[in-house]
Amino acid sequence: MKILGIIPARFASTRFPGKPLHPIAGKPLIQRVVEQCRRARSLSEVIVATDDERIAAVARGFCRVELTREDHPSGSDRIAEVAARCECDAVVNIQGDEPLIDPAVIDAVAGALAGAEMSTAATRLRGAGEYDNPNVVKVVVSAAGRALYFSRRTIPFLRDAASRPVDEQLAAFPFLKHLGIYGYRRATLLRLVRFPVSPLEQAERLEQLRALENDIPIAVVTVDYDSVGVDVPGDVARVEALLREA
Repeated sequence: MKILGIIPARFASTRFPGKPLHPIAGKPLIQRVVEQCRRARSLSEVIVATDDERIAAVARGFCRVELTREDHPSGSDRIAEVAARCECDAVVNIQGDEPLIDPAVIDAVAGALAGAEMSTAATRLRGAGEYDNPNVVKVVVSAAGRALYFSRRTIPFLRDAASRPVDEQLAAFPFLKHLGIYGYRRATLLRLVRFPVSPLEQAERLEQLRALENDIPIAVVTVDYDSVGVDVPGDVARVEALLREA
């Protein structure tokens, strides 16, 4: 199976404008992400998908670049434009703000596409600070490892333990945090982006719910990895410290 790794990258960020080009230990953030992706054994090629010539000009120095339209509502729509003009069987959408992404997670998500139309990853919820945080998306899965639902709320609700402290609830149930990496069969991705924004997607502002509402099953691989992203300028020093420790 020919699988492309596609990294959507936008210059305009409300909290961190120009983020893909910001230096992380001497290299642009987007280059750090590309280098990690190239360590994944499952990807035939890594592509940066961007609508900004400033990002493209830098990324061309170390990676294939595909320019896209500016009006895409989501990363999935952006990579679908690229996938539509590329010969491949599947793509993995890797977030462009995770310079420490584990290549093994990419390979696990790609590997799940052998038996699924779409795939993603999750890890155990690790602390009370994530439990009620709406920016930490939760997922519940079936016995077969398929996503049942994603939510910004904490799910499931532990009826018999709801009055207990959060630490006790975390010990009582293996809550899962969704990691924002997706694998798609090419045909599935191109079909998905033709659907309109779904009601649940609109309500939760989670694009993966469009797939579930349109009966596209999502395989969820559980990994022992916690994402470390660069969301705001203050995250840069933390990531650089982790790179020095590696």
